[in-house]
Amino acid sequence: MSHLKTLFLQAPSFDGFDGGAGSRYQAKREIRSFWYPTWLAQPAALVPGSRLLDAPADGLTVEQALDIASAYELVIIHTSTPSFPSDARFTELLKARNPTLLAGMVGAKVAVDPGGSLRASRAIDFVAREEFDYTCRELAEGRPLADIDGISWREAGAGGDAIRHNPPRAMLEDMDALPFVAPVYRRDLNIRNYFIGYLNYPYVSLYTGRGCRSRCTFCLWPQTVGGHRYRTRSSENVLAEVRWIKENMPEVKEIMFDDDTFTDFRPRAEEIARGLGELGVTWSCNAKANVPYSTLKIMKENGLRLLLVGYESGDDQILLNIKKGLRTDIARRFAADCRQLGITVHGTFILGLPGETRETIAKSIAFAKEINPHTIQVSLAAPYPGTRLYEQAVENEWIPPNKTIHLVNESGVQLAALSYPHLSSEEIYHGLEQFYRSFYFRPSKIWEIVSEMAGSWEMTRRRLREGVEFFHFLRAHGATHS
Repeated sequence: MSHLKTLFLQAPSFDGFDGGAGSRYQAKREIRSFWYPTWLAQPAALVPGSRLLDAPADGLTVEQALDIASAYELVIIHTSTPSFPSDARFTELLKARNPTLLAGMVGAKVAVDPGGSLRASRAIDFVAREEFDYTCRELAEGRPLADIDGISWREAGAGGDAIRHNPPRAMLEDMDALPFVAPVYRRDLNIRNYFIGYLNYPYVSLYTGRGCRSRCTFCLWPQTVGGHRYRTRSSENVLAEVRWIKENMPEVKEIMFDDDTFTDFRPRAEEIARGLGELGVTWSCNAKANVPYSTLKIMKENGLRLLLVGYESGDDQILLNIKKGLRTDIARRFAADCRQLGITVHGTFILGLPGETRETIAKSIAFAKEINPHTIQVSLAAPYPGTRLYEQAVENEWIPPNKTIHLVNESGVQLAALSYPHLSSEEIYHGLEQFYRSFYFRPSKIWEIVSEMAGSWEMTRRRLREGVEFFHFLRAHGATHS
């Protein structure tokens, strides 16, 4: 079967912006970093002759990206709520260059608001709603838009454009049927463009499943595209891709499993861990702070280096409010177990969640210092459309009614979108600086980082660069709120 000449594109955006991190942090980061565009790599692996282009990671200008993209017949752009205006503008410029090109978008933003997204720009021919891997393949096969499940599209007519919504696409069940993404990374991406402060460099990130059983009210992907059932690849399939990476990408120093909660199915996590141990690879994953010692021990003994853990808050009532399914006493025990086993932890926290007060911010800071992850990331609560948090924000007028919500400023830095009667968005915004300063500017933490640097010149250079970026971020963050 012939296919349209297809480009999967992460469009140029804010310097350092990474919409590819999905629900976790669609903003410019404190320290420049990039996640792999896995959500685009997966359908790219299904379309023969396609190309994956990550313009932000490659440092491409709008003009350079347009020069490349205008030569294609089908361009599929991954978008997000913060990046959508610039992505739509890029699509308009692209269609001006090549009016016959078919251009569409994928991602949670267009999944929850397909009609509004299409009405925002006539240059957008279609958007994909549910999981879009096979949707993209059918688009590339040149099927009529009317015959493709899971898309909304623009039908031109004598009376003007009409928006059509096709039937939904069924959820993927056989995750092993999807091809590996690592060969697409190797073929189309420069893996040295991808770096995360807490991961060994260079790294590769993969999904071993989709969906998350947790019900966190703020998290975007499970509430929009992935769902609340954790659908997994078989252990054999995961290990086969890791083996491929080891044999074909020998420069990779760490593999990150980016499933929302890799540790949800503990017997499976332990089975994969033992296989990774036999392969002799270093790896990391996302984890909920409730993994028992026995499982942590098996993972650590088989190459686990780091866990990325969403603690979110040090206040139990807030954890209850957001349906985190976790208590701080369980998180404390988990942190102690990781420390005893020598597992490095990168902890993430969110300020401004429902129930936040000046006192709970102080409580979260104290909690973070007590459990003492090696590194932290502090985000501001973002009411992404499609989440329960967004619904609550509208119902309770935590966001201004009938106004555009700005989740990032003109530079891509995250803003405090929520405001409460007892706690203003301004206080939430500047609480982030307070959190970072209190956590990192302690003698014990400074000594910990200096000791880490002393063991490696590469680590010294890396931490010095990150330190400069971090201080610039704090200075800029403290000076602006718009």
